[in-house]
Amino acid sequence: MPGLIEDYALIGDCETAALVCRDGSVDWLCWPAFDSEACFAALLGGREHGRWQLAPHGATRSCTRRYRGDTLILETRFETDDGAVTLIDFMPPRGEVSDLVRIVRGERGRVRMRMELIIRFGFGANVPWVKRTDGGALLAICGPDMTVLRTPVDTHGEGLTTVADFEVMAGESVPFALSYARSHLAVPDPIDPEHALLDTEAFWLEWAGRCSYRGEYRELVMRSLITLKALTYAPSGGIVAAPTTSLPEKLGGSRNWDYRFCWLRDATFTLLALMDSGYTEEASAWHHWLLRAVAGSPANMQIMYGIMGERRLLEWEADWLPGYEGAQPVRIGNAAHDQLQLDVYGELIDVFHQWRMADLRLDGESWALERAILEHLESIWRQPDSGIWERRGPGKHYVSSKVMTWVAFDRGIKSAERFQLKAPVERWKQVRDTIHRDVCERGFDPKQNAFTESYGSQMLDASVLLLPAVGFLPVSDPRVQGTLAAIENGLMRDGFVLRHDPRETCEPQPAEGAFLACSLWLADAFLLSGEVDKAKALFDRVVGVANDLGLFAEEYDPDARRQTGNFPQALTHIALINTAQNLTAVQKAKDKPAIQRVK
Repeated sequence: MPGLIEDYALIGDCETAALVCRDGSVDWLCWPAFDSEACFAALLGGREHGRWQLAPHGATRSCTRRYRGDTLILETRFETDDGAVTLIDFMPPRGEVSDLVRIVRGERGRVRMRMELIIRFGFGANVPWVKRTDGGALLAICGPDMTVLRTPVDTHGEGLTTVADFEVMAGESVPFALSYARSHLAVPDPIDPEHALLDTEAFWLEWAGRCSYRGEYRELVMRSLITLKALTYAPSGGIVAAPTTSLPEKLGGSRNWDYRFCWLRDATFTLLALMDSGYTEEASAWHHWLLRAVAGSPANMQIMYGIMGERRLLEWEADWLPGYEGAQPVRIGNAAHDQLQLDVYGELIDVFHQWRMADLRLDGESWALERAILEHLESIWRQPDSGIWERRGPGKHYVSSKVMTWVAFDRGIKSAERFQLKAPVERWKQVRDTIHRDVCERGFDPKQNAFTESYGSQMLDASVLLLPAVGFLPVSDPRVQGTLAAIENGLMRDGFVLRHDPRETCEPQPAEGAFLACSLWLADAFLLSGEVDKAKALFDRVVGVANDLGLFAEEYDPDARRQTGNFPQALTHIALINTAQNLTAVQKAKDKPAIQRVK
């Protein structure tokens, strides 16, 4: 059985990532990239679907772990009756090949250790052919994939598993290096694990040292920024929503999706999180990924793309995997890529505007693209869509979607006027004003004094929390204040915010856990309202459910007191960075409101 979602730690090389359980088992790794097939898939099944465990042989008295400073180097300390060891796990920044390095260091006494390596390519379905090279390395090949294990420890096979039993004394270090390459290529050269450790530490410390945030929440912000960097596919600049697929939004349920892709929806939040923390280079890479990904006809623009900008993300089910704690189906790919989601047009135009406002250079062709997008949006904004939460089934006129179409025209107008760009500004203003009236007349429920999920609906939806942040209405507007009150009364559960109205389902329990990003959006709205204490309390509530390493999944189940959904989730960490930045801004200048997305 896999561990709890919060039992996992993230390591990675900025092209892929692995999840390491607190018991020393690597239970998830897609090689060579985030969207590749997994060779360790025990996270979605059992050990027979692939894992790599290094742990004391027998009982442990305690297990503690930490990241080594501001790095992505994981250190897990095992205490036994006979002594103590530290397991150091990391992936060096990608060179010609990708490596996963594990070093066992003796700290006290003598500890018997056990290694079990079960490689199963193809998401746990394919057993590789294994042999030893002339140099003593262990070579595993299956189709296009090849891994090479190098260690001074003697290994042998037991039931299609590579195992090793060894002892580590105080002061000793025993290294293991697993390298990946395509099977048609030469066997990768060996690396020096200790030198790789020093190089990896230097890489992360240099990167972390560029952070410009100096507020009260630096440790939280830094860990979230490192996580965001780890979820970046370095060759393209794209940022995946999470490195996992099919971790359930509701334990045991079917709301299991593949998040190993790049969503346009996160664009502005991501850009602000990076720019406001001093990472303009990463922000620029993300911006240029966006520009390349959406290039072409605006009518063909998607809501998500692959890590290199791929458009065809076909969804299928890995029916041989039982799923995380039995949550089925296990989905590979994401059919939502083909949905119409109007809000992403607003996100895209907004991110271009924010880029200009930060005095950063834009590609000369970006304005032509923006104009083409707005021209297309002018013809489709009245259509129903699938909404920010990617509902499957008939479309609706979602309020948040319409608001973001307003954002698209509003930011287009602001860019044109401020930077003297050629555009049909007067026509855009007419469209912007028409959308605003439409939302206020059809998306607001006077009986609840609140904006609702969709036109004509009485259901609440946490996405409307963004209305004041994007500048659609000031936070002082009675309709916004009524909406905040309605969400506090109707969507709060054990101090967290649900994204969907629980009245939507006839079940006694909500369809999923609380959505952590939405909880932080409410904190931002409180800040805009001047309710700093309420914002701080909600922020602290969210921070309190991070795992021991400061990592967050997409959601939190207050009943089970567990994290749920794909992990770690970029949007949650992005929202935490932005809320921490806003709290710091307010605390530094108490007479000023929190930072808004509109400028």
